[in-house]
Amino acid sequence: MIFNRKHTYISIFFVGTMAFGQVNRPNATPYTNEATYEKLKKKYPFITPIDRPVPQNINIDKDVEYANINGLSLKADVYYPLDKSKKYPGIAMIHGGGWISGSKENEKFMAMELASKGYVVIAIGYRLADVAKYPAGVEDIEKGIQWLQKNHVKYSLNKKKMVVLGESAGAQIATLVGVKKKNKINAIVNIDGIVSFIHPEAEESTYASFWLSGDRNINLKNWTEASPLEYVDKNTPPTLFINSSQPRFHAGRDDMMKKLKSYNILTEFHEIKDSPHSFWSAEPWFTETLNYTLDFLNKVLK
Repeated sequence: MIFNRKHTYISIFFVGTMAFGQVNRPNATPYTNEATYEKLKKKYPFITPIDRPVPQNINIDKDVEYANINGLSLKADVYYPLDKSKKYPGIAMIHGGGWISGSKENEKFMAMELASKGYVVIAIGYRLADVAKYPAGVEDIEKGIQWLQKNHVKYSLNKKKMVVLGESAGAQIATLVGVKKKNKINAIVNIDGIVSFIHPEAEESTYASFWLSGDRNINLKNWTEASPLEYVDKNTPPTLFINSSQPRFHAGRDDMMKKLKSYNILTEFHEIKDSPHSFWSAEPWFTETLNYTLDFLNKVLK
């Protein structure tokens, strides 16, 4: 009898959990450049790993603490030009990983290359869904940007020229930070990240549900609030989209571009032909992504 009663309680608990839209943790695997390359090379045998030396004209400050939240140290890596004779635009980089995995280390190659071309780049580690749900990670990115701006003298940063750049889930966060007027961002680079969780093109995912504290039917408020498309207006900065050929990662892009064009705001998109999601984690797609990014930012900022 005792076992049956416990069993009944457990059953009721799980039925109740499902009813209230709670979502089990996705079975997320470690998300790194190396693991992604190993996964992709089976289907795309022509790709090669990213292998670039640290450029001689930059410095890197690793694991700087930009915030401490209830004893949890939040850290970032800063890549910056050695030449301090002028001020440089800043780029905040946000890694992907389904809001539950990945790390700032994923950004190292892109960050090094961008710094060598005259940008102060901060690759920001942020609280993932296991540690804190939305909007914690978004707030962390904003704190990281504010920290960099406060340290503008040290890094020879032009704090009035800030870019947000992210890939996948990081692109969704970057775009959300970029469209909010209070953050005063000057350009957005969205690399294969959705811009709306509620758009007809958006596919509901366990990853989004876990991060947003419930599925779309249960927590529509969060799903709407976390959708960058909802904020686009005349103040939205120029936006670049670099996409794979996987349509589900483009959700809301065309409508966002249409809105931006209606306000005469510069926007572009480039699709890497026949490419998988996470294409930026291997060559030749990494170089293609870097070149599209530099070309766009040179138009907007320099």
